[in-house]
Amino acid sequence: MPPLTALRAFEAAARHLSLTRAAAELSVTTAAVSHQIKSLEEFLGIALMIRNGRGIGLTEAGQQCLPALSEGFIRLGEAVNSVRTRADSGPLTIRASASFASKWLVPRLDRFTHSHPDVDVRLSASPTPVDFSREDVDLAVIYGLPDQPGVKADLLFPNEVFPVCSPKLLEGSRPLREPADLRNHVLLHHDSPIRDVNNPDWAMWLRAAGVTDVNARRGPHFDQVYLVIDEAISGYGVGLVGSALVADDLRAGRLVRPFELSMPVPFAYYVLTPEYKARMAKVAAFRDWLIREAAGSRIPAAAEAAANA
Repeated sequence: MPPLTALRAFEAAARHLSLTRAAAELSVTTAAVSHQIKSLEEFLGIALMIRNGRGIGLTEAGQQCLPALSEGFIRLGEAVNSVRTRADSGPLTIRASASFASKWLVPRLDRFTHSHPDVDVRLSASPTPVDFSREDVDLAVIYGLPDQPGVKADLLFPNEVFPVCSPKLLEGSRPLREPADLRNHVLLHHDSPIRDVNNPDWAMWLRAAGVTDVNARRGPHFDQVYLVIDEAISGYGVGLVGSALVADDLRAGRLVRPFELSMPVPFAYYVLTPEYKARMAKVAAFRDWLIREAAGSRIPAAAEAAANA
């Protein structure tokens, strides 16, 4: 078979009897259409078009093959539209970590389903990096640095790390008023599976705060950051967490920031979409909704908040 692009160029030019209109339909140049037709004629070893100063016409061979080619492209379009419709009508599969799902996505998900009742959302909470080439996943929210070829990445949240705690730890017999007071409170640790040496831990934060007499290793460790956040809300201790996942709890007063010091993190939250799925209506709708929700829920970074103060 000759190249499909050459067949498509000839069919469009023959149907319009115009290279210019064919080029406009195919979003290419007139020269490109002419080149494709010539390559097709060379492949077949026969002339398909008559070129003269008044325009173009079809040879007998061109007239003979045009109806079948036009019918073939109509059938191809119907097949592609059928597959696209089937894909758009199926469930929308989303991958996110358990912490992002529980602390940010699930509390907002009803807003999307209310505005898109025809989209059946399937949420998979997993820390495993998604492989779009092997898994039937439409979108994924990751924490890290996107580096997958053929995948569209949109920033949701930049991130900075700071301590958070229940408001009741600011009062009582041992109130939390300055970083040195952490010696009297439980430190909550998140053991992230993402090996990022730039991600601050308690030792790094305490060093930046100028505190040298607090054991940075003591306290319980959790493999999910939402567990750290929940324990901090309960008043059990002080968690060192990223800004993205505690924004709602800070606004609601379930958590407070006892100190202003925060540390920026190179990693951020991104929504990933395979490029071949990005134009699907349900995928585009969810991605656009996600980006809007993220923009509306961000808390100002420390530098931004200081500049606006």
